[in-house]
Amino acid sequence: MIPRAFITLSNKARLAGCALVLVAAVAHAEPEAPLFHDSHFHLTNYIQEGVDIRDFLELMGDEVGRVALFGIPLQQTWSHGNTGDFAPTYYLHTDAPLYYYSFTDAFIAQTYLSLDEAQRNRFDPMITGFNPADMYGVEHIRRVLQTFPGVFSGIGEFSIHKEFVSSKVAGETASLVDPALDRIFEFTAETGLVSILHCDIDVPFANQMEEPIYLRQMAALLRRHPESTIIWAHTGLGRVVTPKTSSASASATTRSPNHLEYLKMALADEGLDHVYFDISWDEVAKYIVASEARIEAMAAMVNAYPTRFLFGTDAVAPRERDSYMKVYRQYAPLWDALSPEARALVTRGNYERLFDRAREQVRAWERDNVVDHAPARSALSTAGVAPE
Repeated sequence: MIPRAFITLSNKARLAGCALVLVAAVAHAEPEAPLFHDSHFHLTNYIQEGVDIRDFLELMGDEVGRVALFGIPLQQTWSHGNTGDFAPTYYLHTDAPLYYYSFTDAFIAQTYLSLDEAQRNRFDPMITGFNPADMYGVEHIRRVLQTFPGVFSGIGEFSIHKEFVSSKVAGETASLVDPALDRIFEFTAETGLVSILHCDIDVPFANQMEEPIYLRQMAALLRRHPESTIIWAHTGLGRVVTPKTSSASASATTRSPNHLEYLKMALADEGLDHVYFDISWDEVAKYIVASEARIEAMAAMVNAYPTRFLFGTDAVAPRERDSYMKVYRQYAPLWDALSPEARALVTRGNYERLFDRAREQVRAWERDNVVDHAPARSALSTAGVAPE
Protein backbone atom coordinates (compact mmCIF):
# COMPACT_ATOMS: atom_id res chain seq x y z
CA MET A 1 0.00 0.00 0.00
CA ILE A 2 1.34 3.42 -0.94
CA PRO A 3 1.90 5.63 2.14
CA ARG A 4 0.30 9.05 2.25
CA ALA A 5 3.39 11.13 2.95
CA PHE A 6 2.39 13.09 -0.14
CA ILE A 7 -1.33 13.84 0.16
CA THR A 8 -2.93 13.79 -3.26
CA LEU A 9 -5.33 16.64 -3.87
CA SER A 10 -7.80 17.06 -6.72
CA ASN A 11 -6.01 17.54 -10.01
CA LYS A 12 -8.06 20.53 -11.19
CA ALA A 13 -6.75 22.33 -14.28
CA ARG A 14 -3.42 22.86 -12.54
CA LEU A 15 -1.22 25.53 -13.96
CA ALA A 16 -3.53 25.49 -16.98
CA GLY A 17 -3.17 29.07 -18.13
CA CYS A 18 0.59 29.31 -17.58
CA ALA A 19 1.24 25.87 -19.02
CA LEU A 20 -0.81 26.45 -22.17
CA VAL A 21 0.92 29.73 -22.90
CA LEU A 22 4.34 28.21 -22.24
CA VAL A 23 3.61 25.09 -24.26
CA ALA A 24 2.43 27.13 -27.21
CA ALA A 25 5.48 29.35 -27.11
CA VAL A 26 7.93 26.47 -26.91
CA ALA A 27 6.12 24.27 -29.42
CA HIS A 28 6.46 27.01 -32.03
CA ALA A 29 10.15 27.61 -31.31
CA GLU A 30 12.41 28.37 -34.22
CA PRO A 31 13.84 25.30 -36.01
CA GLU A 32 17.35 26.28 -34.96
CA ALA A 33 16.44 26.03 -31.25
CA PRO A 34 19.03 24.00 -29.29
CA LEU A 35 18.35 20.38 -28.47
CA PHE A 36 18.36 21.14 -24.76
CA HIS A 37 19.39 23.37 -21.90
CA ASP A 38 21.39 21.53 -19.24
CA SER A 39 19.96 21.98 -15.75
CA HIS A 40 22.69 19.96 -14.02
CA PHE A 41 26.37 20.29 -14.95
CA HIS A 42 29.62 20.07 -12.94
CA LEU A 43 32.55 22.00 -14.39
CA THR A 44 34.94 20.44 -11.85
CA ASN A 45 35.33 17.10 -10.09
CA TYR A 46 36.00 15.86 -6.55
CA ILE A 47 39.58 17.14 -6.54
CA GLN A 48 38.54 20.51 -8.05
CA GLU A 49 39.96 19.76 -11.49
CA GLY A 50 37.92 20.21 -14.61
CA VAL A 51 37.51 21.35 -18.17
CA ASP A 52 38.32 24.88 -19.31
CA ILE A 53 35.10 26.85 -19.76
CA ARG A 54 35.99 27.79 -23.36
CA ASP A 55 36.68 24.17 -24.24
CA PHE A 56 33.32 23.33 -22.73
CA LEU A 57 31.65 25.96 -24.91
CA GLU A 58 33.10 24.09 -27.88
CA LEU A 59 31.52 20.87 -26.58
CA MET A 60 28.18 22.64 -26.21
CA GLY A 61 28.25 23.93 -29.78
CA ASP A 62 24.86 24.97 -31.12
CA GLU A 63 23.02 21.90 -29.85
CA VAL A 64 23.16 22.97 -26.19
CA GLY A 65 21.69 26.36 -25.31
CA ARG A 66 22.17 27.23 -21.62
CA VAL A 67 23.77 25.41 -18.72
CA ALA A 68 23.35 25.58 -14.93
CA LEU A 69 27.02 25.81 -14.02
CA PHE A 70 28.55 24.56 -10.77
CA GLY A 71 31.51 22.72 -9.39
CA ILE A 72 31.44 20.10 -6.65
CA PRO A 73 31.23 21.39 -3.07
CA LEU A 74 33.25 18.52 -1.62
CA GLN A 75 36.99 17.85 -1.84
CA GLN A 76 38.29 14.30 -1.59
CA THR A 77 41.14 13.99 0.90
CA TRP A 78 44.31 12.27 -0.28
CA SER A 79 45.34 10.32 2.80
CA HIS A 80 48.72 8.67 2.24
CA GLY A 81 48.00 6.31 5.10
CA ASN A 82 44.90 5.11 3.25
CA THR A 83 45.93 4.87 -0.41
CA GLY A 84 49.67 5.49 -0.34
CA ASP A 85 50.98 7.07 -3.54
CA PHE A 86 47.69 6.48 -5.32
CA ALA A 87 45.98 9.85 -5.62
CA PRO A 88 42.19 9.36 -5.49
CA THR A 89 40.07 11.51 -7.80
CA TYR A 90 36.65 10.17 -6.80
CA TYR A 91 34.90 9.46 -3.54
CA LEU A 92 34.72 5.72 -4.23
CA HIS A 93 38.51 5.50 -4.67
CA THR A 94 39.35 5.79 -0.96
CA ASP A 95 37.98 5.57 2.57
CA ALA A 96 39.46 8.99 3.41
CA PRO A 97 36.93 11.71 4.25
CA LEU A 98 35.45 14.47 2.12
CA TYR A 99 35.32 18.08 3.29
CA TYR A 100 33.50 21.21 2.13
CA TYR A 101 35.52 23.23 -0.35
CA SER A 102 34.06 26.73 -0.33
CA PHE A 103 36.57 28.19 -2.80
CA THR A 104 34.62 26.44 -5.56
CA ASP A 105 32.18 29.38 -5.63
CA ALA A 106 34.92 31.96 -6.18
CA PHE A 107 36.39 29.78 -8.93
CA ILE A 108 33.03 29.46 -10.71
CA ALA A 109 32.40 33.20 -10.39
CA GLN A 110 35.80 34.15 -11.77
CA THR A 111 35.44 31.65 -14.60
CA TYR A 112 32.04 33.08 -15.51
CA LEU A 113 33.26 36.69 -15.34
CA SER A 114 36.16 35.85 -17.69
CA LEU A 115 33.65 35.31 -20.52
CA ASP A 116 32.22 37.92 -22.82
CA GLU A 117 28.57 38.93 -22.47
CA ALA A 118 27.23 36.57 -25.14
CA GLN A 119 29.06 33.64 -23.57
CA ARG A 120 27.91 34.54 -20.05
CA ASN A 121 24.30 34.57 -21.21
CA ARG A 122 24.60 30.82 -21.83
CA PHE A 123 25.37 30.03 -18.19
CA ASP A 124 23.52 30.21 -14.89
CA PRO A 125 26.17 29.82 -12.16
CA MET A 126 25.15 28.15 -8.90
CA ILE A 127 26.50 28.45 -5.34
CA THR A 128 27.56 25.10 -3.87
CA GLY A 129 30.37 25.64 -1.36
CA PHE A 130 28.28 25.78 1.83
CA ASN A 131 27.72 23.26 4.60
CA PRO A 132 23.97 22.53 4.91
CA ALA A 133 24.55 21.20 8.44
CA ASP A 134 26.00 24.53 9.60
CA MET A 135 23.67 27.25 10.90
CA TYR A 136 26.14 29.70 9.33
CA GLY A 137 25.79 27.99 5.95
CA VAL A 138 23.26 30.57 4.81
CA GLU A 139 25.75 33.34 5.59
CA HIS A 140 28.17 31.83 3.10
CA ILE A 141 25.49 32.05 0.41
CA ARG A 142 24.75 35.66 1.36
CA ARG A 143 28.46 36.60 1.22
CA VAL A 144 28.88 35.02 -2.20
CA LEU A 145 26.02 37.13 -3.58
CA GLN A 146 27.48 40.25 -1.99
CA THR A 147 30.99 39.51 -3.25
CA PHE A 148 29.97 38.49 -6.78
CA PRO A 149 26.74 40.36 -7.57
CA GLY A 150 25.34 39.81 -11.03
CA VAL A 151 26.71 36.26 -11.24
CA PHE A 152 24.68 33.57 -9.47
CA SER A 153 21.16 32.32 -10.19
CA GLY A 154 20.80 29.58 -7.58
CA ILE A 155 22.32 27.15 -5.11
CA GLY A 156 23.28 23.54 -5.68
CA GLU A 157 23.65 20.86 -6.50
CA PHE A 158 24.06 20.25 -2.77
CA SER A 159 23.40 17.01 -0.94
CA ILE A 160 21.64 15.95 2.23
CA HIS A 161 21.38 12.16 2.01
CA LYS A 162 23.62 10.71 -0.70
CA GLU A 163 24.67 7.10 -0.94
CA PHE A 164 28.35 6.47 -0.09
CA VAL A 165 28.97 10.23 0.25
CA SER A 166 27.11 11.50 3.33
CA SER A 167 28.90 9.18 5.71
CA LYS A 168 32.30 10.33 4.38
CA VAL A 169 31.77 14.06 4.90
CA ALA A 170 33.80 15.40 7.81
CA GLY A 171 31.83 17.09 10.58
CA GLU A 172 28.18 16.88 11.44
CA THR A 173 25.92 14.86 9.15
CA ALA A 174 23.43 16.86 7.10
CA SER A 175 19.76 16.21 7.83
CA LEU A 176 16.36 17.07 6.38
CA VAL A 177 15.18 18.15 9.84
CA ASP A 178 18.14 20.42 10.59
CA PRO A 179 17.10 24.08 11.13
CA ALA A 180 20.27 25.05 9.23
CA LEU A 181 18.59 23.72 6.08
CA ASP A 182 15.42 25.66 6.86
CA ARG A 183 17.45 28.87 7.12
CA ILE A 184 18.91 28.21 3.68
CA PHE A 185 15.53 27.70 2.04
CA GLU A 186 14.12 30.76 3.77
CA PHE A 187 16.93 32.76 2.18
CA THR A 188 16.31 31.29 -1.27
CA ALA A 189 12.68 32.36 -0.97
CA GLU A 190 13.80 35.87 -0.03
CA THR A 191 16.27 36.17 -2.91
CA GLY A 192 14.66 34.09 -5.65
CA LEU A 193 17.60 31.69 -5.89
CA VAL A 194 16.74 28.36 -7.53
CA SER A 195 17.76 25.33 -5.44
CA ILE A 196 19.02 22.01 -6.83
CA LEU A 197 18.86 19.50 -3.99
CA HIS A 198 20.23 15.97 -4.07
CA CYS A 199 18.51 13.78 -1.51
CA ASP A 200 18.10 10.06 -2.01
CA ILE A 201 14.61 8.99 -1.09
CA ASP A 202 15.94 5.77 0.46
CA VAL A 203 19.09 3.99 1.63
CA PRO A 204 21.02 1.48 -0.52
CA PHE A 205 19.63 -2.04 -0.76
CA ALA A 206 16.47 -1.11 1.09
CA ASN A 207 13.50 -3.42 1.49
CA GLN A 208 11.49 -2.18 -1.45
CA MET A 209 8.19 -3.28 0.06
CA GLU A 210 8.60 -0.73 2.85
CA GLU A 211 8.14 3.03 2.72
CA PRO A 212 11.34 4.84 1.65
CA ILE A 213 13.15 6.02 4.75
CA TYR A 214 13.41 9.71 3.86
CA LEU A 215 10.01 10.08 2.16
CA ARG A 216 8.15 11.70 5.05
CA GLN A 217 11.02 13.97 6.10
CA MET A 218 11.47 15.19 2.53
CA ALA A 219 7.75 15.82 2.10
CA ALA A 220 7.68 17.82 5.34
CA LEU A 221 10.72 19.88 4.31
CA LEU A 222 9.21 20.76 0.94
CA ARG A 223 5.92 21.77 2.57
CA ARG A 224 7.72 24.07 5.00
CA HIS A 225 9.09 26.17 2.12
CA PRO A 226 6.33 26.82 -0.43
CA GLU A 227 7.93 30.10 -1.57
CA SER A 228 11.20 28.43 -2.60
CA THR A 229 11.83 27.04 -6.09
CA ILE A 230 13.27 23.58 -5.49
CA ILE A 231 14.53 21.12 -8.09
CA TRP A 232 14.80 17.62 -6.65
CA ALA A 233 17.80 16.12 -8.44
CA HIS A 234 17.48 12.70 -10.08
CA THR A 235 13.82 12.44 -8.95
CA GLY A 236 15.18 11.27 -5.59
CA LEU A 237 17.08 8.24 -6.89
CA GLY A 238 20.62 7.45 -5.77
CA ARG A 239 23.54 5.56 -7.25
CA VAL A 240 22.29 2.07 -6.44
CA VAL A 241 19.58 1.87 -9.06
CA THR A 242 18.90 -1.57 -10.52
CA PRO A 243 16.09 -1.26 -13.08
CA LYS A 244 13.17 -3.57 -12.53
CA THR A 245 12.51 -5.65 -15.64
CA SER A 246 9.93 -8.29 -16.40
CA SER A 247 12.51 -11.01 -15.66
CA ALA A 248 13.69 -9.57 -12.36
CA SER A 249 12.22 -10.71 -9.09
CA ALA A 250 11.25 -8.17 -6.44
CA SER A 251 14.17 -9.19 -4.24
CA ALA A 252 16.63 -8.64 -7.09
CA THR A 253 15.98 -4.93 -7.38
CA THR A 254 17.26 -2.19 -5.12
CA ARG A 255 14.65 0.44 -5.74
CA SER A 256 10.96 0.29 -5.01
CA PRO A 257 8.82 -0.51 -8.05
CA ASN A 258 6.54 2.16 -6.58
CA HIS A 259 9.03 5.00 -7.20
CA LEU A 260 6.98 6.42 -10.06
CA GLU A 261 3.90 6.25 -7.85
CA TYR A 262 5.62 8.42 -5.26
CA LEU A 263 6.43 10.92 -8.00
CA LYS A 264 2.82 10.98 -9.16
CA MET A 265 1.65 11.66 -5.62
CA ALA A 266 4.04 14.60 -5.31
CA LEU A 267 3.07 15.98 -8.72
CA ALA A 268 -0.65 15.79 -7.96
CA ASP A 269 -0.23 17.52 -4.61
CA GLU A 270 -1.08 21.20 -5.00
CA GLY A 271 0.97 21.97 -1.90
CA LEU A 272 4.11 20.99 -3.83
CA ASP A 273 3.68 23.12 -6.95
CA HIS A 274 7.02 24.78 -6.20
CA VAL A 275 8.89 21.46 -6.50
CA TYR A 276 10.40 20.28 -9.78
CA PHE A 277 12.33 17.15 -10.76
CA ASP A 278 15.41 16.79 -12.89
CA ILE A 279 16.04 13.53 -14.72
CA SER A 280 19.80 14.02 -14.90
CA TRP A 281 22.44 11.28 -14.52
CA ASP A 282 23.09 8.18 -16.59
CA GLU A 283 22.06 5.96 -13.66
CA VAL A 284 18.59 7.52 -13.66
CA ALA A 285 18.36 7.27 -17.45
CA LYS A 286 19.24 3.60 -17.21
CA TYR A 287 16.41 3.10 -14.74
CA ILE A 288 13.84 4.95 -16.85
CA VAL A 289 14.61 3.33 -20.22
CA ALA A 290 15.05 -0.19 -18.81
CA SER A 291 11.87 -1.51 -20.39
CA GLU A 292 9.03 -0.48 -22.69
CA ALA A 293 6.65 -0.55 -19.74
CA ARG A 294 8.81 1.83 -17.71
CA ILE A 295 9.30 4.17 -20.67
CA GLU A 296 5.55 4.27 -21.24
CA ALA A 297 4.85 4.91 -17.56
CA MET A 298 7.41 7.71 -17.32
CA ALA A 299 6.24 9.28 -20.58
CA ALA A 300 2.63 9.23 -19.42
CA MET A 301 3.59 11.00 -16.20
CA VAL A 302 5.72 13.64 -17.94
CA ASN A 303 3.02 14.23 -20.55
CA ALA A 304 0.52 14.76 -17.74
CA TYR A 305 2.83 17.16 -15.83
CA PRO A 306 5.09 18.65 -18.51
CA THR A 307 5.91 21.83 -16.57
CA ARG A 308 7.50 19.95 -13.65
CA PHE A 309 10.48 18.15 -15.21
CA LEU A 310 13.88 19.36 -16.44
CA PHE A 311 16.58 17.55 -18.35
CA GLY A 312 20.18 17.66 -17.16
CA THR A 313 23.27 15.66 -17.98
CA ASP A 314 24.99 15.52 -14.57
CA ALA A 315 28.21 15.39 -16.58
CA VAL A 316 31.37 15.96 -14.52
CA ALA A 317 34.15 17.85 -16.31
CA PRO A 318 33.67 16.11 -19.68
CA ARG A 319 36.48 16.44 -22.20
CA GLU A 320 34.82 14.81 -25.19
CA ARG A 321 31.56 15.67 -26.90
CA ASP A 322 30.32 12.07 -26.91
CA SER A 323 30.68 11.77 -23.14
CA TYR A 324 28.85 15.05 -22.63
CA MET A 325 25.96 14.11 -24.95
CA LYS A 326 25.71 10.56 -23.59
CA VAL A 327 22.75 11.03 -21.25
CA TYR A 328 20.70 13.04 -23.73
CA ARG A 329 21.13 10.26 -26.30
CA GLN A 330 20.43 7.61 -23.66
CA TYR A 331 17.00 9.17 -23.21
CA ALA A 332 16.11 8.81 -26.92
CA PRO A 333 13.30 6.29 -26.23
CA LEU A 334 11.74 8.68 -23.71
CA TRP A 335 11.99 11.67 -26.07
CA ASP A 336 10.22 9.63 -28.75
CA ALA A 337 7.44 8.74 -26.30
CA LEU A 338 6.74 12.32 -25.20
CA SER A 339 4.41 14.72 -26.92
CA PRO A 340 6.26 17.46 -28.86
CA GLU A 341 5.01 20.02 -26.34
CA ALA A 342 6.17 18.03 -23.32
CA ARG A 343 9.57 17.30 -24.85
CA ALA A 344 10.09 21.00 -25.62
CA LEU A 345 9.23 21.95 -22.03
CA VAL A 346 11.41 19.29 -20.40
CA THR A 347 14.43 19.98 -22.59
CA ARG A 348 14.16 23.79 -22.85
CA GLY A 349 11.04 25.61 -21.75
CA ASN A 350 11.03 24.79 -18.04
CA TYR A 351 14.70 25.74 -17.73
CA GLU A 352 14.05 29.10 -19.36
CA ARG A 353 11.06 29.83 -17.16
CA LEU A 354 12.74 28.96 -13.85
CA PHE A 355 16.16 30.42 -14.49
CA ASP A 356 14.96 33.57 -16.25
CA ARG A 357 12.79 34.28 -13.22
CA ALA A 358 15.69 33.56 -10.87
CA ARG A 359 18.00 35.91 -12.76
CA GLU A 360 15.46 38.71 -12.48
CA GLN A 361 14.66 38.17 -8.80
CA VAL A 362 18.24 37.68 -7.61
CA ARG A 363 19.44 40.77 -9.48
CA ALA A 364 16.64 42.76 -7.83
CA TRP A 365 17.67 41.49 -4.38
CA GLU A 366 21.29 42.40 -5.09
CA ARG A 367 20.36 45.94 -6.08
CA ASP A 368 18.64 46.36 -2.72
CA ASN A 369 21.19 44.57 -0.54
CA VAL A 370 24.70 44.73 -1.99
CA VAL A 371 26.89 47.34 -0.31
CA ASP A 372 27.75 50.04 -2.83
CA HIS A 373 31.51 49.73 -3.10
CA ALA A 374 33.90 49.58 -6.05
CA PRO A 375 34.29 45.77 -6.37
CA ALA A 376 30.52 45.31 -6.25
CA ARG A 377 29.94 48.01 -8.85
CA SER A 378 32.57 46.43 -11.06
CA ALA A 379 31.05 42.96 -10.82
CA LEU A 380 27.55 44.27 -11.45
CA SER A 381 28.77 46.24 -14.42
CA THR A 382 30.55 43.21 -15.84
CA ALA A 383 27.31 41.23 -15.56
CA GLY A 384 25.30 43.98 -17.19
CA VAL A 385 23.50 45.11 -14.03
CA ALA A 386 23.50 48.76 -13.04
CA PRO A 387 23.71 49.25 -9.24
CA GLU A 388 21.31 51.77 -7.79
